[in-house]
Amino acid sequence: MGPTHKRVGILGGTFDPVHVGHIALGRTAIDALQLEELLLLPNGQPWQKERVITSAEHRVKMLELALQQWPGASKKVRIDRSEIDRAGPSYTYDTLVALRKSMPPSTSLIWILGSDQFRNLPSWYRWNELLSICHLAVTQREHISLANLPSKVDTLLSEHGQQVLPDRPNGSIVLFSMPPVAVSSTALRRALQMHDDVTALMSPLVLEYVEQKRLYLS
Repeated sequence: MGPTHKRVGILGGTFDPVHVGHIALGRTAIDALQLEELLLLPNGQPWQKERVITSAEHRVKMLELALQQWPGASKKVRIDRSEIDRAGPSYTYDTLVALRKSMPPSTSLIWILGSDQFRNLPSWYRWNELLSICHLAVTQREHISLANLPSKVDTLLSEHGQQVLPDRPNGSIVLFSMPPVAVSSTALRRALQMHDDVTALMSPLVLEYVEQKRLYLS
């Protein structure tokens, strides 16, 4: 028997550019967490990023192109513009509050994040209030372990960790696994700048768009 509450997953990121790792994470999360819907949430002004990020419209267009080559995405996946359409720095807490208000109270909201972000959670704005709004679903990223967590994160996990996602709107942390995908947007931008072959790392439609718009050359 499946969950009775609608489950909506949120996968945030700069998507600068979107690559096969993002798609693999989204597809794995849909299955592992039994999601009815997955929101891809491009960051607006991520306050912890020091570099200048590519314009929101380019990043949204690349996501749209990537979704064209994701079988079945049209039924479950949509791009959410709430951060890029909101002025000021993008805080996850504010985004979740707005999303929660836009949905029925019984909806399970599930914020999806990698082990690198999870380890860094105490640096987030109002991080210890996130579970009052959503669940956290954490997966290991490449070589960044979920063992020996920082003490505050370890305490949070021990108090709220569950083996499986409970059928309620918020309040739990679950871990899920996915096959490792050795790609990062940082490495991909560097490869594009060096004109390396990246055909295995991103959608052909996205790569065509990047080349057409001459993105990531400087």
